[in-house]
Amino acid sequence: MFVILVHYTKRWEEVEPDVEDHKTYLERFYASGHLLFSGPQTTRTGGVILGRFDSEDEAWEMVKGDPFYTRGLAKYDVISFRATKAAPEFRELLG
Repeated sequence: MFVILVHYTKRWEEVEPDVEDHKTYLERFYASGHLLFSGPQTTRTGGVILGRFDSEDEAWEMVKGDPFYTRGLAKYDVISFRATKAAPEFRELLG
């Protein structure tokens, strides 16, 4: 699994017009089963994405196509982790 932290490099007012393009882009990764959760940080300084990818390279491929990335609106941290425990309603995600 991967946690992808999104950090806006521009003010929110400059990012906001591109939010719908960003959401539309992420939809294809939800449809393919790669993404599990995503959403903005409550401080509006970025976002968080939780996904399943076969490798860090594959996660970065997703990031590099994101309109926030291609338009220079955000930088990203891609963090790989091995989920070993989950709440009962999410255990099936452990694989």
